[in-house]
Amino acid sequence: MTQATVSTWYGDISESLFASLQAIRLVICDVDGVFSDGRIYLGNDGEELKSFHTRDGFGVKALLANNVQVAVVTGRRSTIVEQRMQALGVTDIFQGTTEKLSVYQQLAEKYQLKDSAIASIGDDVPDVVMIQRAGVGVAPQDAHPWVQQQADYVTSMSGGFGAVRELSDLILLSQGHLQLQGGVSL
Repeated sequence: MTQATVSTWYGDISESLFASLQAIRLVICDVDGVFSDGRIYLGNDGEELKSFHTRDGFGVKALLANNVQVAVVTGRRSTIVEQRMQALGVTDIFQGTTEKLSVYQQLAEKYQLKDSAIASIGDDVPDVVMIQRAGVGVAPQDAHPWVQQQADYVTSMSGGFGAVRELSDLILLSQGHLQLQGGVSL
């Protein structure tokens, strides 16, 4: 028996996943390997550099504009992450977090959401607890293979190259809020 699907720009997804995306009110994201390609550039003087894609930024702004909250939960600490997320309007920024499930629970309580209203995207083993708990667990195309196996959806885009935008587009498409005009890439 063939499962019913919905066609998207990113390929066909199951109708059940599409229906689950309609309920999402909060997206919890890891940073390294999700918003960035996972590489960390270190200069001789200890300067740390990361690369962020403007399409992901546009996706975050679109989610926030449509009353879908966005949070980041990352094990590393970086001023760059703080600056980038603040520029996008993200206010729930948790860095240096080794216990991601407790932050997930804190966010669910803050926004009074059940797991079915939360999506989580991550690329490595520390993210699995959130991916498994969320109503929609997502892994980027280049995530660790075991993490991909735990996810409900694996993006066609790699981390740092539009994986967050893909998730935001699918959520907004499912909710009838995807708009293809206006705005500014950030």
